[in-house]
Amino acid sequence: MTENTTSKIVLAYSGGLDTSVILKWLQEQYQCEVVTFTADIGQGDEVELAREKAEALGIQEIYIENLTEEFVSDFVYPMFRANTIYEGEYLLGTSIARPLIAKRLVEIAKETGADTISHGATGKGNDQVRFELGAYALSPDIKVIAPWRIWDLTSREKLLAYAKKNNIVVEKKPGGGSPYSMDANLLHISYEGGMLEDPWNEPEEDMWRWSVLPEQAPDKAEIIELEYSKGDITAINGESMSPATVLAALNKIGGAHGIGRADIVENRYVGMKSRGCYETPGGTIMLKAHRAIESITLDREVAHLKDDLMPRYASLIYNGYWWSPEREVMQTLIDQTQLRVNGTVRLKLYKANVMVTGRKSESDSLFDENIATFEDDAGAYDQRDAEGFIKLNALRLRILNRKK
Repeated sequence: MTENTTSKIVLAYSGGLDTSVILKWLQEQYQCEVVTFTADIGQGDEVELAREKAEALGIQEIYIENLTEEFVSDFVYPMFRANTIYEGEYLLGTSIARPLIAKRLVEIAKETGADTISHGATGKGNDQVRFELGAYALSPDIKVIAPWRIWDLTSREKLLAYAKKNNIVVEKKPGGGSPYSMDANLLHISYEGGMLEDPWNEPEEDMWRWSVLPEQAPDKAEIIELEYSKGDITAINGESMSPATVLAALNKIGGAHGIGRADIVENRYVGMKSRGCYETPGGTIMLKAHRAIESITLDREVAHLKDDLMPRYASLIYNGYWWSPEREVMQTLIDQTQLRVNGTVRLKLYKANVMVTGRKSESDSLFDENIATFEDDAGAYDQRDAEGFIKLNALRLRILNRKK
C-alpha cells in the first residue's frame, strides 16, 4: 500500500488500456476519491467508451468536455502560424494537445478540491514531461502521481493481465494480441509499440485509420481553395468554417487522397530514439498552404527570421514548454508577423501529394508582377543597379582571395 497523503486525484483518462488500469490502481493504492477527466479533442467514439468504463469502476465525478474548438483555435492554429515541424517530419500532433489537457487538469483539480493530478504517460516518454511542466507552470503547488514511474506493471502484457483480473475491457487488434499504443485527436493519430518497435518493420496496412493507401487513392486529382485571415484558415472552397470544422474537413479530404502518413524515428526529450507512425492529413495540407500564402505576403527578412526561430519553437512544444515565458514571447512575435497574411491558396491533391497551384492576396501581396516580369518592365527595375550591389557584396571575398 502506498502511503496515503493524497485526498483527491484528478486523472487524465482516455479509457484506453493504460489509463483504465491506472484508474483502478489509484483506487486500490490511495484509497481516495478519483475524478476522471476526458478531453474530447476529436478522437472519436472512444470518449463515450471512457465514460462507460469510468462508471463501471464506480467513479462519481466524470468530466468529459468537448474542447475541439479551443484545441484548434488556441493551440493548433498558433502552432501552424509558425510553420512548425519537429526534426523535419513530425507535425507535433501529440505534443500540442498536452498543454490544453494539463490546463484543464489543474482547473478541474481546483474546481473539485483535489490536491493531486495523475496521468498515464510512461517514465520513458515525452508526455510525462509535457503534462507535468504544464501543470507546475499553471499550479505550482499541485501534486503529481505518475504510476508508470512507481508501479510494477512494467509491460503491456502485465497491464493486460491486470485488466483481465479486474474485468476491465480493453480494445484489441483483430486477431488478438497487444494493441498499438495509440493517441488520437483532431490533428492526428499516432501509433507506437508492438511490431513498430523494430524500425525496419513496415507498418501493417490495417493499422492506418484515417488515410487510404496512396496507390488506392482516386486517380483524379482534387482541387481545393483555402482562404486565410491573419495566418489562419477561415474558409474552404468559399465556405466559411470554424477552426475545428476546417481541420476536420481537411482530414477527410486529405485522408481520401492518402495524404499525411509519416513513419518517423525521433529523438525524445528524455534522451532515447523512438519510432512512431503518424496520420496527419489536415495538418500536412495546412503546412503546405500556409507557407504558400506567406510566400507572397511576408517580407523576406521576416520570413527568414521565422524560419530561423521555427526549430526552437518546435522544440519548445515537443519538450513540453508551451506555458513557458520564452514560448509566449516567441508567439507574440509570430502572431505579429501574421497580421497581413491574408488571401487564398489553391491546392491540387493527388495520391499522397499536396501541390500548390496558385496563391493570391488582393490587399497584402508583396509580389509585383511589373518588377518580377521577364518581359519589358518599363523601367520598374533598373538592372544596372545590380552591378554595384554584386561588387559590394563581393568585396570581402575579393580581399580574402588576394591574401591567399
